[in-house]
Amino acid sequence: MAETPENRIKRLQMRSWRRGTKEMDMILGPYSNTEIAELSAEGLELYEALLNENDHDLYVWMSRQSVPPVEHVEIIEVIQNFHKIA
Repeated sequence: MAETPENRIKRLQMRSWRRGTKEMDMILGPYSNTEIAELSAEGLELYEALLNENDHDLYVWMSRQSVPPVEHVEIIEVIQNFHKIA
């Protein structure tokens, strides 16, 4: 049975809040609560792919300590803009 869009969003929100590091919980959790329901199907694919990365890599990309892989640049910029991460 295929996953409904509503269940997918709930699953991604849970994964956003239950990362492995508190820092990534605090970055991805609030974003997921308010923004992912509005993402297109392609946006959800990008976000889910991002969630498959490990927290250490995510944190250095989000904090601009390292350049993210090209496939994650767009969604990371969206999340940074949400948090106004300079």
